[in-house]
Amino acid sequence: MIKIVSFKICPFVQRVTAALEAKQIPYEIEHISLKDKPLWFLDISPNGQVPVMVTESGTALFESDAIIEYIEDEYGSLEQGVTNEQRALDRAWSYLGSKHYLAQCGTMSSKDQQTFEERAEKLIKAFQKAENQLSGETKFFKSDALSNVDMAWLPLLHRAAIVKAHSGYDFFCGLPKMQAWQQNILKSGLVEKTVSEDFDTLFSNFYLTNTYLAEGKDMATTSGCGTSSCCG
Repeated sequence: MIKIVSFKICPFVQRVTAALEAKQIPYEIEHISLKDKPLWFLDISPNGQVPVMVTESGTALFESDAIIEYIEDEYGSLEQGVTNEQRALDRAWSYLGSKHYLAQCGTMSSKDQQTFEERAEKLIKAFQKAENQLSGETKFFKSDALSNVDMAWLPLLHRAAIVKAHSGYDFFCGLPKMQAWQQNILKSGLVEKTVSEDFDTLFSNFYLTNTYLAEGKDMATTSGCGTSSCCG
């Protein structure tokens, strides 16, 4: 069976588990601490990062982009009949999502209002690009069926939902198509399968404690991006 080596709140890991869950590919998962990386992990992870996928033949794959491509090559595409041109576009939009994982993490980690707002402004520009691409007439990014692009953006959408629920701040304020996409992803039943049972607690302890977002709903409202402004 496939094995995934994970850090519980890593968005890159969640993208991989989302791809596996969407295809209903069995796997086992082992969580490690990035502050105390075991030697066996460092032996199989040249970059010292998660995720690592150990294939059924025992080969250790690293870098989430490479792992996603392996899943598609080995187990078939999530979608059928995708042209090479469309596949290239899908990879580009997927990359646009995944390259903002760390930007979202940095924004959520901000300790003061100025830093948070500066980082959020840059992050929201990427969300605006996706807003412009979405048709608003389908459940997911391309159609009413999940695609690799949805898998790549799922960690961003999921984390934004937790932030809004706990603090009132909405990264998608004024972006109705992004909000609808987020809700459809959350309603798909896929998200819960991609993370550990204690994910929300661990996430909140890390990003919603001793950060600017930890100040709560009053902070979100005064910043102009809370539920009481332009968001429903």
